[in-house]
Amino acid sequence: MQNLTESQLQEIAESRSARSSTRRATSEGLEALMFEPAPVLDKGFVRVVDYMGDDAAVVQGARVSYGRGTRAVQSDRGLIRYLMRHRHTTPFELCELKLHVRAPIFVTRQWFRHRTASINEYSARYSVLEREFYVPDAGSVAAQSASNRQGRGETMAPAEATRVVEMLRDDAARCYDNYLWMLNEGEDGQARDETRQGVARELARINLPVGIYTQFYWKVNLWNLLRFLSLRADPHAQAEIRAFAEVIAAMVKAWVPDVHQAFSDYVMNATTLSGQATALLRAALAAPGPVDPASFGLSGRELRELVETVPELEGRILVGTRS
Repeated sequence: MQNLTESQLQEIAESRSARSSTRRATSEGLEALMFEPAPVLDKGFVRVVDYMGDDAAVVQGARVSYGRGTRAVQSDRGLIRYLMRHRHTTPFELCELKLHVRAPIFVTRQWFRHRTASINEYSARYSVLEREFYVPDAGSVAAQSASNRQGRGETMAPAEATRVVEMLRDDAARCYDNYLWMLNEGEDGQARDETRQGVARELARINLPVGIYTQFYWKVNLWNLLRFLSLRADPHAQAEIRAFAEVIAAMVKAWVPDVHQAFSDYVMNATTLSGQATALLRAALAAPGPVDPASFGLSGRELRELVETVPELEGRILVGTRS
């Protein structure tokens, strides 16, 4: 694993080699991933450090049974799909996952907006941050989107993108060198100059850019985790946090495969239609010719999104009325 010290790798190896007998439910798929860092971006990772429950625990919670029960696996899978389809959320909340994450601070700012979790982050008031910064590759550098104020547009020309990458790297290095100078510390943690005091850590960190990596533990129940994935694994999410979400989604698939399949079918790959859109769709299917969408109260943007979702609708509405 990149950017981990020998002592950290040894600690992970010792954790993975330890074994405990238990009567609680375990997930064979997730057990295989325990403690192992899954790389994300250039220096980040996600690793599973603990969990509670499995697919059967969701079923048990829904039925309020005393154990795993004697019903067929197919029946359990059907119940999970019913719960997901009708958004009966509480049985999913009975499972929990605890992750250890290393991510850039600008990613964690988005991450921590999901407030339904327990979080403990590395403290830059107590400890010195590592010289680890996220720097995108030149192929990821894009211009501001003209249609989406919080998104990217076309990829920039190679020469300009390379200059951006070099600027980000140089600025990060300079800020970190100044950070260490203010702390009066070297890379080895020893004082640089015995004749002066270092600035307090809580002040020295101020000028560090949001591209610096931090670490945190994140414990979340399964339903709120799925809610996180529905937003952050979506194609509209920022690429960097989406990279983390996609790694976590793979972990969820290994942990609770039936829940993950239902989530994929009824949330990630599903579409929710408004009442107006549903009425228009029904009218378009029933009418012998094209219908006028103007009377259904949809904005131009809503109408375009509906046609993107259901391309077959294109020939069933009056194109001239679409704004």
